[in-house]
Amino acid sequence: MLVLLLAAWEGYWRAYGVTPGYYNSNGEWAQQRRRIDQGEGGKTVLIGSSRVLFDVQLPVWEKLAGERPIQLAMEGTSSVPVLEDLAADPKFTGHLVVGVASDLFFSGFAYRGDVVPYYHRETPSQRVGSWLSQHLLEPFVAFDDSDFALATVLKRQAWPQRPGVPERMDVRKLSVQEADRSTHMWSKLETDPEYRALARSIWAQHFDGPPPPNMDTPEKLQKVIDTQIQRAVVAVAKLRARGVQVLFVRPPTAGRYLEFDDKVFPRAKTWDVLLARTGAPGIHFEDYPELQGLELPEWSHLKTTDAQRFTAALYRIIARDYWRQDRVRLADSPR
Repeated sequence: MLVLLLAAWEGYWRAYGVTPGYYNSNGEWAQQRRRIDQGEGGKTVLIGSSRVLFDVQLPVWEKLAGERPIQLAMEGTSSVPVLEDLAADPKFTGHLVVGVASDLFFSGFAYRGDVVPYYHRETPSQRVGSWLSQHLLEPFVAFDDSDFALATVLKRQAWPQRPGVPERMDVRKLSVQEADRSTHMWSKLETDPEYRALARSIWAQHFDGPPPPNMDTPEKLQKVIDTQIQRAVVAVAKLRARGVQVLFVRPPTAGRYLEFDDKVFPRAKTWDVLLARTGAPGIHFEDYPELQGLELPEWSHLKTTDAQRFTAALYRIIARDYWRQDRVRLADSPR
């Protein structure tokens, strides 16, 4: 009976458009983080939130650079904690791309903020469990995704609203991930207008809701922004002191998401100050025509084909203007 129930559950979600993919667990993030301490500390590392995770396509980067970067971006989470962790690790000596999602980076919000502590305290049994899941379950079962867990599905049913408790929808499935955390947008966001509208309505909760208590006045908000920038200043100084090349990247956003960022975290008070105070260079999508005109179905992430275009354009800008040693690779790469 259990087997039949599981088969029915699997069939239901496959009919919905779900395919097997790797789970974005702390353990699988830790696998990639360990590569730095196991002899790959000289490589390019990507950190940031979901825009770097979804929008920077590892196969495209590898084709152009001749090397596949290490993907350490994490959804819903400021890149500052990982920036600080890498700054404290003398084994990391390579190139660092730091994604800046304004509402996360400058607020310090870290939905997956436990990932760095998890890496440092991960037990052997946790490593084994992650390996078994990654090799025996995740590549074969579509419903092995937190968005389709029975408890999650039950929670989001149309239950009676409790008085005084505001209704809030959790972020739904947005991406598909491979074994080394190479990630792209779930095609349902591109092909299903109803699901795309749902994703936008979930972001709209963020735009329309009240600010958190620590940012509910201009003075409090500025203090939070200054704190996050200062953390970045300290970390970047440590990295650059040992020869790490640090580059900030502001990926594209659109629609109401861009409007929200421009209103609450304006570039002049955030991005421009970050670059000035850290002394590190940065690539803002608004400054480069080749990083514009791309489709973001739910305003925050690029559809897969445009993510590939974005990655190619981003790498060429980096190799041309910032990382000198990559220019030879760019000249020799197919166009």
